[in-house]
Amino acid sequence: MSASIKLAVPLAIIALAAAPAAAKEAAVPELVRCEAPIGSIALVEGDQAGWSTWGLGSPRSLIAALAQESGCFTIDNPADATPAKFLVTLIAGSQEEVDKGMELAKGAATEALVRSGAASGLLRGVPGAGAMLGMFGGLGGKKKTIAAALKVVSPANGLTIASGQGVVTKSSINFGGSNWASGAANAAGYGASKDGKLLTEAFVVAFNALVAQRSLMEGGSEPAAAPAKADAVVAAETVMRAAAARDGAVVRNLRAGTQLTPTGRREGLFVEVKDSFGTTGWVSVEDLK
Repeated sequence: MSASIKLAVPLAIIALAAAPAAAKEAAVPELVRCEAPIGSIALVEGDQAGWSTWGLGSPRSLIAALAQESGCFTIDNPADATPAKFLVTLIAGSQEEVDKGMELAKGAATEALVRSGAASGLLRGVPGAGAMLGMFGGLGGKKKTIAAALKVVSPANGLTIASGQGVVTKSSINFGGSNWASGAANAAGYGASKDGKLLTEAFVVAFNALVAQRSLMEGGSEPAAAPAKADAVVAAETVMRAAAARDGAVVRNLRAGTQLTPTGRREGLFVEVKDSFGTTGWVSVEDLK
């Protein structure tokens, strides 16, 4: 376990392991703290942007506030010549929507831990672990749930390195006064809204779960400036585009399982790739595995 993080947990898969029964008696989540940052992050909004459904703005400021308060990440400066070490995708919505958005983040090693039951022992000592619910289970019931997730992607190769998810049905954090929670919620304009407070708490749980996987992030990402060497594989049917944008002209359709070779160029969520015929174009890292 890294000495830089104040958690009594080794390689934690917290967000993927909490049982529904544990969530019913959840402790109030406290924000995790780090003695040293894991790396710089660039925040990207995912397709599952549930905050707009609840009349809320982007959670970018919220996550930036959590990163600064915890000391676990630094926020990338777009004007800086040094690219971010990680891309962090922000997802929110119903549990079903968030599960769908996180589908590609299920790693074989993580799944093996959950199935073996070993992950349940990793929950102890992590702030708010009882409230953490992941991609292999659900709360069920008829209560309204607000779910949020954070997915860390290496911009060097487009691979998902770590992920955290939080599901909340009732707010338990104290947002009064000038504590860290109210500061984070107010940074995104969420402090005056019931849904905003629920979403803040869900992101706190997801953030804690993400930081608990520090070992994955420290060992699973190539330097952002290094060219990608390994082939990328298309995870689901998608398209290669002429530009690094969702509305870029379509160069060709791509089937799931198609192997592509990254050129090393990247812009935001898009990486430039070349197919076996020599055709070059841009593909979203969220469509690759």
